[in-house]
Amino acid sequence: MRLSVLDLVPVRSDQRSADALAATVTLARAADELGYTRYWLAEHHNMAPVAATSPPVLIGYLAAQTSRIRLGSGGVMLPNHAPLAVAEQFALLEAAAPGRIDLGIGRPPGSDPVTSAAMRGWSLDAHAERRHLEAFPEYVDEVDALMSPNGARVELTGGRDYTLRATPVADGRPRIWLLGSSLYSARLAAAKGLPYVFAHHFAGRGTAEALAVYREEFTPSAHTPAPQTFLTVNASVAPTRAEAERLALPNRLMMAWLRGGKPIPQLLLVEDAEQVEISAAERAAIQAGGAAGVVGTPAEAADQLRALAETFGVDEVMINPVGSALRGTPADSAPARTQTLALLAQELL
Repeated sequence: MRLSVLDLVPVRSDQRSADALAATVTLARAADELGYTRYWLAEHHNMAPVAATSPPVLIGYLAAQTSRIRLGSGGVMLPNHAPLAVAEQFALLEAAAPGRIDLGIGRPPGSDPVTSAAMRGWSLDAHAERRHLEAFPEYVDEVDALMSPNGARVELTGGRDYTLRATPVADGRPRIWLLGSSLYSARLAAAKGLPYVFAHHFAGRGTAEALAVYREEFTPSAHTPAPQTFLTVNASVAPTRAEAERLALPNRLMMAWLRGGKPIPQLLLVEDAEQVEISAAERAAIQAGGAAGVVGTPAEAADQLRALAETFGVDEVMINPVGSALRGTPADSAPARTQTLALLAQELL
């Protein structure tokens, strides 16, 4: 089994953004040295516990800190950006780190509606937002064409043509992946013959149906002759199951608040999370999140990952290490997250 890493660059209540980024560098270096396949960075905006707002900036930053592991976006939320801007950013990354760049593309904005509007220049027109979402399949095609050797042909008035290419022109091309947590994304990836990743770590349900639809409806393409897919999962691994559960609590609590529509603060320290009064609805959400994740000792977690891979027919799983920290942990480190990667590597890599 191949293992990879998804990093949202979480910001704990005891951290500055600089500390969270320093911890991410340590985590990426560990993944590189331990033999993980790829390391992807998310795109979220205006969220206190998440420092990952610009995947291409973070990818470039980590490319200089690592030597082997593939780096990518998990993902670029394409309706927020002009396709040419995305294509040029990733062409530049491919030129700087040849053969190591993945371009994961998603359709949701990764933010609330106001923030999403601000990303597009304060276009608060609901019809304009809908047009951006409806144009997503064309945006994907444009990014692909712009990074191709022939570029994208633009028809001008008077019957003239103009060719656009993402520059600088790299020797290779970033691998495009379509990301999603719904049947829409599964069907679109299948129709376009693209690799597909299901956000099991976020959705927690519908995974089997989405992957089945993707495989059944897949149309081979020049870049992807057969279905290629994996999934993401939250993970907290420690020497004892009790410790792994304890370290995962702050993330589970944050996700319960998010699903309940509450504002979410920076990721709590373990001791602070243990003092929070939890409602019945929040407790149910926490339990549901735990059931969908991987939590336990190294042996238990390895068994859970093997079962997950067998259930969904994948040979790669992307781990989102969600462990928080105990009070007194150095602010620029994330030992629980690094521990999760190290213990899983000992069992599976």
